Amino acid sequence: MNLIVSAIGQGLLWALLGLGLYLTFRILNLADMTVEGTFPLGAAVAVTAITHGFSPLAATLLAFGAGMLAGLVTGLLYTKGKIPFLLAGILTMTATYSVNLRIMGKSNISLLGQKTLFSGSFMTSLPQYFDSVVLGMVVIVIITLLLIFFLDTDYGQSFIATGDNPVMAKSLGIHTDATINVDLMISNGLVGLCGALVAQSNGYADVNMGIGTIVIALASIIIGEVAFGELTLSQRLVAVTLGSIIYRLILLAVLQLGFSANDLNLISSIVLALCMMLPQLDKLFHIRKPFFKGVQTND
Repeated sequence: MNLIVSAIGQGLLWALLGLGLYLTFRILNLADMTVEGTFPLGAAVAVTAITHGFSPLAATLLAFGAGMLAGLVTGLLYTKGKIPFLLAGILTMTATYSVNLRIMGKSNISLLGQKTLFSGSFMTSLPQYFDSVVLGMVVIVIITLLLIFFLDTDYGQSFIATGDNPVMAKSLGIHTDATINVDLMISNGLVGLCGALVAQSNGYADVNMGIGTIVIALASIIIGEVAFGELTLSQRLVAVTLGSIIYRLILLAVLQLGFSANDLNLISSIVLALCMMLPQLDKLFHIRKPFFKGVQTND
């Protein structure tokens, strides 16, 4: 039971990563590699700030701001520097590795003996692993509601229009370059926030902890879409969180079968590949009809 509660808690914390990537991958139709650098950047900023006497809340907000700056760099490289988006993300991701080392001063920092968002009196009074469930639920509900409200505004709708048809969006008077930059800032801010929360939950920050994060984020998005089918935009945001939890439960089940934790990245890639190939597999084996009747296959 404790393992299931832990998996749910981790799913809720990591769901921020999926929500952040959703804003670029599904709203703008751009795959942002920046997240693999932004995630450890948020962790590095938060942990370093905490060890230098900042409150855990202030440190977490600083991580969000650092993530936004990284997203802005990618956006400017793409919109003003005219660098292809994938390459712009890779350049920022690569640069953040050195930035993280500069921030931490070494490859990893422990939070042993430091106060974090998980060390308050209320959090420590909860049963084992329930602290991540409670904090994760509070954060994800607040962030999801804010995103739903924001995307329903005129400015939020300009994000969607830019992703659907940039040429038409420009003809409607939307400044698409600015919209892309703001989208990337919000997206990577959420990823940095996720890194800060995960680092405080794990008790340390490591310069290499961002490896494979884009696969984890994509898995949350794709699993949520596959499992719940045709949804409204607001429902899709909720589905990302549920997809993140399902993904963590899948990993737990795989580990219980005797696989090594060193295989997690391989397993993540296989799970994501199978989910993305599901339409083709459905054509061959008709596997979705009995289990996912509400999901439509994209021909």
